[in-house]
Amino acid sequence: MLSPSTADLKSAAHTLSRLSLSRPVQIMEVCGTHTTEYFRSGIRECFPPRLRLVDGPGCPVCVTPNSYLDRAIRIGREYGVTIATFGDLMRVPSSDSSLAREKSEGRDVRVVYSPFDALQIARADRGRQVMFLSVGFETTIPLEAAAVLRAREMGLSNFSLLVGNKLTPPAVNALLQSRETRIDGFILPGHVCTIIGLDPWRFIGDRHGKPAVIAGFRRHHILAATLQLVTLIRENRTGIINAYPEAVPENGNPRARETMNRVFAVAGDRWRGIGSIPRSGLRLRKKYEGFDAQKRFPVTVPPGRENPDCRCGEVLTGRITPVDCTLFGRACTPLRPVGACMVSSEGSCAAYYKYHR
Repeated sequence: MLSPSTADLKSAAHTLSRLSLSRPVQIMEVCGTHTTEYFRSGIRECFPPRLRLVDGPGCPVCVTPNSYLDRAIRIGREYGVTIATFGDLMRVPSSDSSLAREKSEGRDVRVVYSPFDALQIARADRGRQVMFLSVGFETTIPLEAAAVLRAREMGLSNFSLLVGNKLTPPAVNALLQSRETRIDGFILPGHVCTIIGLDPWRFIGDRHGKPAVIAGFRRHHILAATLQLVTLIRENRTGIINAYPEAVPENGNPRARETMNRVFAVAGDRWRGIGSIPRSGLRLRKKYEGFDAQKRFPVTVPPGRENPDCRCGEVLTGRITPVDCTLFGRACTPLRPVGACMVSSEGSCAAYYKYHR
């Protein structure tokens, strides 16, 4: 697909800005990358009166509860394992510490870019226990499953996952069921849909009578998807539209899902700001429980504690915007984050701080 010309983009932006809405309309993007791109591209400035965008639970680091980090840190302290993690998790506050603080105090915490990087650390020193913090949505889960399969092939007994992966459709369903936030339509994450396809999202229209549009990540993708979504809302239409067909087949990627389902089974899980959601998380299947860090390194972890003044949970469910939090830009900044939403590059608070202050 060729990128549209500047004139085409200006025309689409003009069309969006001139749309007439008979009532206030609130749409939600379910992806942290979309959150940032809406600001960076200036699309939000083209919104017509009465159109409002709220942020959803589309940042895996942000929705990971403190209890997960508390467990990872306790395992590191008690068993002396090497903790391998994506960089976004390093500075996220736990109940009483952070991975960055643990590293500064001498714990072996390493930033990696793939679970296979953690696998290589384990392969290079088989006397060292390496625990990978497996946090992510459907986009990264097949790769983590492949790493477990590879570790099994290699006979690595010193590699494990602390599983914290999340599945996005159940979270959206939970938001709609709660009715705490009025949402008229959704911009859905293109990269997740390349794996799971369209069917897991059909409940949005079938069960809740709302429209949703799958979007890519460049300016013209998001602009076109927003136009389509607002048009569907104006016409009282429901269902799923795939505005990213060059990357998203209707059936997604069956091979990736087969790898994922071979290693992981669906389980309930907790989300920051939402609570427990049935069938929204993963666990390793019995055949691969030898790679389960939670079973390999049992620890007692008290209930997670959140900063009572941090309103990340309300931001993640669209109940408030970051600027509604009294900590935003004052006590909570990217240099001194109080909550996860200010840390991650996909976090709403980080995007607001960079582009919207």
